[in-house]
Amino acid sequence: MTQEENPLTCEEFQAQLPELIGSGEKLAMNPHIQHCPRCRSLLCDLKTIAEAARELLPIVDPPDEVWKHIESAIRNEQGPRESEGRRE
Repeated sequence: MTQEENPLTCEEFQAQLPELIGSGEKLAMNPHIQHCPRCRSLLCDLKTIAEAARELLPIVDPPDEVWKHIESAIRNEQGPRESEGRRE
């Protein structure tokens, strides 16, 4: 393997991995992944973990009532203090 085929060390590649994943880049096409079985295995493990996490914790928007209760609780908590400072 020449330096041109694999320009990054595993440590450098792994340090960049969160940004690469976040960018949506197709990591399978990354030169380091193509030439490094260790990092390819790591990426496969990370994909498996991410898929399992999505199954365990599906993304569900809470009902509108939840936000109304939160807003009401915040208003009740801040109510007297804010009204003292504002005299209209």
